Amino acid sequence: MTNIFNMRKLENAELLRKSVADFKEAKKTPVILILDDIRSLHNIGSVFRTADAFLIEKIYLCGITATPPNKEIHKTALGATETVDWEHHADVMSVIKNLQNEQVEVYAIEQVESAIFLQDFVINPEKRYALVFGNEVFGVNQKAIEICDGTIEIPQLGTKHSLNISVSAGIVVWDLFTKLKY
Repeated sequence: MTNIFNMRKLENAELLRKSVADFKEAKKTPVILILDDIRSLHNIGSVFRTADAFLIEKIYLCGITATPPNKEIHKTALGATETVDWEHHADVMSVIKNLQNEQVEVYAIEQVESAIFLQDFVINPEKRYALVFGNEVFGVNQKAIEICDGTIEIPQLGTKHSLNISVSAGIVVWDLFTKLKY
């Protein structure tokens, strides 16, 4: 039985949060997120917040994906747009190719033939990874999938075989983070 006296909620001051300057100087998790044609400003903000939580290296916002500063993004990002490095590019294909030229392995997060299930994805701690997340309705663009180094699928057992993009990003980032850090 759990002792309720050991379950006191921590105060904000006890959480030892990094300052923006400390975040910028901290060693980053070697993961880059690519958001392509994301329509929801709340999804974008949520991904920024997840990226901040796990010290993600950078976010590329591509296509129609909105960029900070934006009131609706800020509502869910809660300041993470000030800590996490990001860039906007019109064309996701050039971002993928440029990262591959920098020896970054790029994986689309999508349900495709021969995708690797997330739990079976093996991390090489010596490499950097980029993850492509696509449009809420249409997913990752097929042309982008074709030039990626592979695809990762989140196994789903229910009747709805899709997850919100911010939920997908959180699940995959957490999985890679634990494989890299522990």
